[in-house]
Amino acid sequence: MSRVLIVGAGLTGSLCACLLRRELQSKVHIVVWDKSRGAGGRMSTSRSPDPSSHPADLGAQYISATPAYAQSHQSFYSELLAAGVLKPLDCIIEGLKQKDISYNYVTPLGMSSLVKHFLSESGADLFLERHVTGVYRRGASWEVKRKVGESETFDAVVLTMPVPQILQLEGDVGPLLSVQQKQQLDGVAYSSRFALALFFPPDAVFSFPWGARYVSESDCIRYIAVDPRKCRSDPAGRGPSMVVHTSVPFGVEHLEEDKEEVKPVILQELYKLLPDLPQPISIKCHKWRYSQVLTTVPDCPGHMTVLNQPPLVCGGDAFTHSNFDGCVESALSLLGALKSSL
Repeated sequence: MSRVLIVGAGLTGSLCACLLRRELQSKVHIVVWDKSRGAGGRMSTSRSPDPSSHPADLGAQYISATPAYAQSHQSFYSELLAAGVLKPLDCIIEGLKQKDISYNYVTPLGMSSLVKHFLSESGADLFLERHVTGVYRRGASWEVKRKVGESETFDAVVLTMPVPQILQLEGDVGPLLSVQQKQQLDGVAYSSRFALALFFPPDAVFSFPWGARYVSESDCIRYIAVDPRKCRSDPAGRGPSMVVHTSVPFGVEHLEEDKEEVKPVILQELYKLLPDLPQPISIKCHKWRYSQVLTTVPDCPGHMTVLNQPPLVCGGDAFTHSNFDGCVESALSLLGALKSSL
């Protein structure tokens, strides 16, 4: 049995774990580490400190599938729809521009439920708050060190965190990269933005009709969404939540500032846009340093093999594109690489 470590409990990592289990079954012991306190990555769902409010999706908001992807990834969409993880989006999204016909889906239980579905299917051992700091080759295996706690040894390692974090790892990852691979990874660029989650009491009333809105008249705010309106899910007596995403230029301008200093700036702009907005009972601000990939790794089919034996591979949306189908493409690509190596 091969012991496989997947670093990153986001969509690519969780789906890769699921596919490995389905393909190799008892031949692999799968372990997933993530430095955060919860699974989901950029598909994270944040809960209010007060349980009377609806959770809020801080990252990805809904899933859009082109006709081509809806067909090629039909098995994944069918599985998630059958499990109740996805359902068609049917709320009003003001300002949505669609260049072509696409299929839009939401997650009634929050975006993180999608990641948790695949993690559950994988049977992987999930460990949170494990921050990987270095990967070292030890003969036919890898020693993986973390910020807190003892290092562990694995037969194969899959890195799905943002590319800059891969390049910062200590040990043998950097020295094993070819000059071309290093140049490819150095060229990856991400957008940055802030996300604000506002949690409201059960009696809160909003005067606008939409479930989500793309904002064009603000330099600060780009997108606003309301749950449970966006998902048309039963709030079960809980108050609504609202998520605000800033524009990319605003995120870049304030990237190195403390998020608590940026929070009142975003709030001030929000109340200019929605002056009748009720007062929330709590507010959470999150900084997405790596929000969406602007420049992907060129000439990579969804993954990059650093070493064949023992297997060390990198994957994620930086090797495809930043959406659900991009992560599926990368996970499928990782599976192909690991099957041949294992």
